[in-house]
Amino acid sequence: MKSHFLSSKKQRNGIFLLLLTVIILQCLYYFIDFSSPQIEINDAQLQVFRKEVDSLKLVEKEKNTPKLYPFNPNYISDYKGYSLGMSNEEIERLLNYRANNLWVNSAHEFQEVTKISDSLLREISPYFKFPDWVTNPPPKKEFYSFSNSSKTYVQKQDLNTVTSIQLQKINGIGETLAERIIKYRTKIGGFISDIQLHEVYGLSPEVIEKITNEFTVKSPKQIEKINLNTATRDQLVTIQYIDYEVAHNIIEQRTLREGFKSLEELTKVKDFPINKLEIIKLYLTLD
Repeated sequence: MKSHFLSSKKQRNGIFLLLLTVIILQCLYYFIDFSSPQIEINDAQLQVFRKEVDSLKLVEKEKNTPKLYPFNPNYISDYKGYSLGMSNEEIERLLNYRANNLWVNSAHEFQEVTKISDSLLREISPYFKFPDWVTNPPPKKEFYSFSNSSKTYVQKQDLNTVTSIQLQKINGIGETLAERIIKYRTKIGGFISDIQLHEVYGLSPEVIEKITNEFTVKSPKQIEKINLNTATRDQLVTIQYIDYEVAHNIIEQRTLREGFKSLEELTKVKDFPINKLEIIKLYLTLD
C-alpha cells in the first residue's frame, strides 16, 4: 500500500495545481452570476411577428400550388383534362365531339357533352374563356322587310342620296358592298338610272331587286344625250363601253340602214357589247 502513496516532487506539484484549479473554479462559480438576464416579451409585437411569418408561409404555399388560368374548354387535351379532375370517359366524349368539328360555347353545353358532375363544373367553369364573338355577339342588324309588291315611286328613297348605313339595312348588303355602291356613285357623278347598279361588282340580281324595292334614282345625274343618227365617231367613244372600233361599226351600220329606227338595232352592230346595251342607251337618243 505504501507504493500507492509515494510520489515524486513533480507529481506532488501536479496534484497541488489541480487542487488549486478546482478551488479557483469553485470560487468563480460562487461569486459570479452566470444566470441569463430576464427577457421581457412584448405580446403585441410577438403577435405582429407571428402574423408576418404566417403570411410568408401562405405566400410560399401559394407559389408551390399549381395555378389554373383561363382557357378555352374546346382545346382540353388528355393531360389537361386529367389535371382538371376529369375522367377518361369525360375527356373522350369531348374529343369525339370536337372531332366532328363541333364547338361548345357555354359551360352548360360543356357539361351536356362531357357529362361531368355539377361539383366539378362549379370548380372549373369560372376559368372557361370563350371567344369574344361567343360571349359578346355583335348586335343583329335590322333589315328591311320585303313584301311581294314593290314600294311606289313616292315611297322609295333617292338612290343618289342614300347613305351607307341605310344600304346596310338591306338583307344581303354588308359594309363592304354598301361602301362599294357609294364609291361607284361618286365615281360616275351620280346614278342616271337604277340599271347602273348592275355595274357595281358583287351585287347579285336578287340583291339589286331588294335595293330597287326600297330605293330608286329620283335626282338623276344631268347628261347631254348624243343623237345616234348624227353622232361622230369621237362623240360615240365618249360613251362607256364604246371604243373606236365599235364606234366605226356603228357608223357603218347606220349608213347601211340609212339611220337607226330604234336603239335596239344596235344589237346588230358587229362587236357591239350587247350585255351593256341598257347602260349605253342612257347616253343615246334618236331625236
